[in-house]
Amino acid sequence: MIVVGAGVIGASVAHHLGALGQRRVLVLERAESPGAGSTGRATGGFRCQFTTEINVRLSLLSREKLLRFPEEIGVDSGYRPYGYLFCAANETQLALLRQAIALQRAVGVHAVREVLVDEIRQINPALFTDDLVGGSFCDWDGFTRPLQILEGYWRASQRLGVEYRFGVPPVRLWREGARLRGVQVGAERIEAGAVVNACGAWAAELARTAGVRLPVAPLKRQVAQTYPFDRLPETMPMSIDVSDGFHLRVRDGRVLLLYPHGLKEEHTFDTTLETDWLEIVYQRACQRVPCLAESRIDPQTSWAGLYELSPDRHAIVGEARGCEGLYLLNGSSGHGVMHAPALGEIGARLVLGLPLPFDITSLRPTRFEENAPNPETGVL
Repeated sequence: MIVVGAGVIGASVAHHLGALGQRRVLVLERAESPGAGSTGRATGGFRCQFTTEINVRLSLLSREKLLRFPEEIGVDSGYRPYGYLFCAANETQLALLRQAIALQRAVGVHAVREVLVDEIRQINPALFTDDLVGGSFCDWDGFTRPLQILEGYWRASQRLGVEYRFGVPPVRLWREGARLRGVQVGAERIEAGAVVNACGAWAAELARTAGVRLPVAPLKRQVAQTYPFDRLPETMPMSIDVSDGFHLRVRDGRVLLLYPHGLKEEHTFDTTLETDWLEIVYQRACQRVPCLAESRIDPQTSWAGLYELSPDRHAIVGEARGCEGLYLLNGSSGHGVMHAPALGEIGARLVLGLPLPFDITSLRPTRFEENAPNPETGVL
């Protein structure tokens, strides 16, 4: 078996293949070391508060695995359930949160609840709340350490015999007729019973080498980071404005600010930081958290990264149509790290023909051709 891509999803599927008894697994990665791609640029948010059943189920399975991570993988995943606090500014937004809460509770997220404005002030006293009407909160949500999860899967999979090759030339898929035979790496051809595409934002480029159209595109997202700032606690929940997607958290004594607006170019592989945006997000942050007026943005430690965006903001999971042996684990649309534990097990079971933990029909690769997308509206 070959996995192309050694980010957190690739390492997770490699580990799960090994744990399920597959002893010959090769992972190919063009970067020189683990964590040099999108995984290392993730902010580490984790939540069960999604708007579709499949995403909630992926979060629940991932949470189970994160809780067992230290004993099963031997590494602290950094999972800290400090919560996600969604803030609504009008009754329409609050009605959408109520609808999402009903779905989440029906699927098994018993910790999620609606909160009044007074409760919002108690949960996060730093927020300006005069323009809010309510919100939702779940203390199963919180944060992880993406690079620790990646390192855990990387080391655990190596103990199971998985081989990693870093710094490889561009990989091309090797296909004969309707069947994938393996991959070509430079002048070397490597035969494989199955190949897993775990290339993140570059997944469509790899699929194209086998004549497979994969609707995954890069979406640039930026993170503004303050200089060390002690007015907000590390235990502050991720706090999100439903109206425009602005959100923030604290990590290692600095505040991370995220705002999905104001970039000059979003659909690009270029991860150069757009410094003009830093002032835009800073002004927005000071509106919602007035004490941040005493902070300053550190442009040297702020950064940009890439989402791997699918048309309906859901992962694309399954065997590629018309190309037997090519398995897709792509398009997580900004929640790849949080769902990597679940997707790794699901991907491994698909490849090995084993029963799945739950129905993933709504993630099938053919849903776009069938005009049956499954829109997720809770993407930040």
